[in-house]
Amino acid sequence: MASNAPEEMTPAEIESGYFNNNAPPKSLHKHEALARAFIDLHVEANRRVVLVTSGGTTVPLENQTVRFIDNFSAGTRGATSAEYFLEQGYAVIFFHRQYSLLPYSRHYSHSTNCFLDFMEEAAPSSTGSGDPDHGPIVVRSEYQDEMRDVLRKYRYAKRNNRLLLLPFTTISEYLFELRSLAQLMQPLKTNALFYLAAAVSDFFIPRDRMAEHKIQSSELPAHLLNKQGDNDASNNDETIDPEDIYTGGIEAQPPTHSKKLIIDLDPVPKFLHRLVDGWAPEGSMVVSFKLETDPNLLVYKAQTALKRYSHHLVIGNLLSTRKWEVVFVTPDAPYERWIRVPKSKRSKSLSGAEDQVGLAEIKKAEGESMATKADGQPSETALEGVEIESLIIPELVKLHSNMIAKHEGGKSQ
Repeated sequence: MASNAPEEMTPAEIESGYFNNNAPPKSLHKHEALARAFIDLHVEANRRVVLVTSGGTTVPLENQTVRFIDNFSAGTRGATSAEYFLEQGYAVIFFHRQYSLLPYSRHYSHSTNCFLDFMEEAAPSSTGSGDPDHGPIVVRSEYQDEMRDVLRKYRYAKRNNRLLLLPFTTISEYLFELRSLAQLMQPLKTNALFYLAAAVSDFFIPRDRMAEHKIQSSELPAHLLNKQGDNDASNNDETIDPEDIYTGGIEAQPPTHSKKLIIDLDPVPKFLHRLVDGWAPEGSMVVSFKLETDPNLLVYKAQTALKRYSHHLVIGNLLSTRKWEVVFVTPDAPYERWIRVPKSKRSKSLSGAEDQVGLAEIKKAEGESMATKADGQPSETALEGVEIESLIIPELVKLHSNMIAKHEGGKSQ
């Protein structure tokens, strides 16, 4: 008896359907040209290149976008990690949410002080012929050493063409450009590393169901209504009582109860497996992140993601402790490895919860010692002012080096 169930689409068919039914970003060709030149330069130098994705993606609710769904990510992990990759000799393609934190400038753009607080107007030179009322702008003395160090690192990266900044905003822009960048990195082979730190949206509105214009928050006269049917996301479900639809409270008659904006979202296609077996160079390393809020789920969800998407490393972190601890989950022994900033060296965090550090590991294996640390992790006395990315990236570089050696050894046999 023949089955009437629809056949499950292959990953290639899902990919084709998404990219054929959504418009590529206007900046795609420009970004491709910049990335191709950057990659070719470092292929010639036999230098490792890491693609760091950073920040969150937006989900527009209208084609002419006024409203969108966003997430909290400021891009701290990605921007900080990019700096440590550069210190390790990598060239970095920093694929970031527009206006999120950037490497080096993050030290001042994300400060509690206004950036103008770092500067002052010096007295005019007594020998100069300039306007005596217009002294030079200088960095205040207490910030000189710190800013000089950051400036030198930034200038070195830019002068030597080690850092390429490419922005995105929407989930569609992110997916189009991620695929393109991965394919452009093919000539790098094993020297390519993907560090997927961006907070990517899980749901979106397909273009053919998206409102063309701004979703109205108030009642419109009948002659202004679209006679062929309004394409707003709020009108997709015919079972919703019109009295329940949100209109902004500007009706002639006050509502008797609160109204709702109903948004029908589809899951974003999961292309993480396609990145490994279709887009990225053979032998390249793919690293992704798994953020959770429940310590009971963290390790399990990281392990599940590792198996599902065939990545080489999933870095798990809890929302409340992400600045102080992460867990490396790998397909090879030791399979699970915790990296922690010692308590005495942790920076203060308004969003952090000290009493949750180590909780996910306890939940995973009750009774095990909590004194375990990553192999090669520096002792407390060797650490000062530690950002956890300064521990993550060197350990990750070791794993990448091992992958390259294993791949090259396999080819020579």
